[in-house]
Order: sequence, then structure tokens, then C-alpha cells
Amino acid sequence: MRVLVVDDSRAMRMIVVRQLRQAGLEDADFIEAQHGLEALDRLSEGHVDLVLSDWNMPEMNGLELLRELRARDEQVLFGFVTSEGTPDMVRLARESGASFLISKPFTPNNFRDTLDAIGVQL
Repeated sequence: MRVLVVDDSRAMRMIVVRQLRQAGLEDADFIEAQHGLEALDRLSEGHVDLVLSDWNMPEMNGLELLRELRARDEQVLFGFVTSEGTPDMVRLARESGASFLISKPFTPNNFRDTLDAIGVQL
């Protein structure tokens, strides 16, 4: 499995990767991007099975990234990992094509349960 983690904080990308490995994706190939524009570059380099993105980032935020992917008819599984998880944001994320939104702070169990619910094999 190839996973793209998109967050403007290098430390948060490292935390997300570590939590995903602990959740059961220890053999996954993780690639990273600092913002949506860089994520689009990474996605053009090869197939990705899952995108995990922060919401608020410079250059191109997570919602803009998701909308651009859907406009390109890219159906990659996409989820938000963000400190903002209001009901309006969850609704907007789902309406835009996200599979899930996980609010910070999170645990490996949060990831495991969420990924299991959308059919990702751990």
C-alpha cells in the first residue's frame, strides 16, 4: 500500500506515519508533501492508495487538494487528519468526496477503526 501524508508540519507528518504504522500499516510505502501543490506533484509520480491530509496549509489547503483531485476524476481514498473537526467541516469534507475526517489528537486505534470502516486492509 502506498500512502501520501500531506501536512505543512514535518513533525506532524512523522507522527501520522508512526501512528499509521502502529495501527497496522507497518509495510506501507509512505510519501510526504508539505501542501496541496506538492501533493499533486507526488501523485503524478505514481499510484497512491490513500491520501491523508491536513485541512489548513499554505499554497493549497487540504479541501482545495481534495476538490482538485475529484475534478481530475481521481478516486483515491482521501481522509483529513486535522485539529478542526466541527460538524460543518465533516459535512463539507464528505460532500467534497472525503472518506473520513480524524480529529487531532488521535491514536493508532482511531486510525485502525477508521481505516477498517472504509475497507482498508491492515
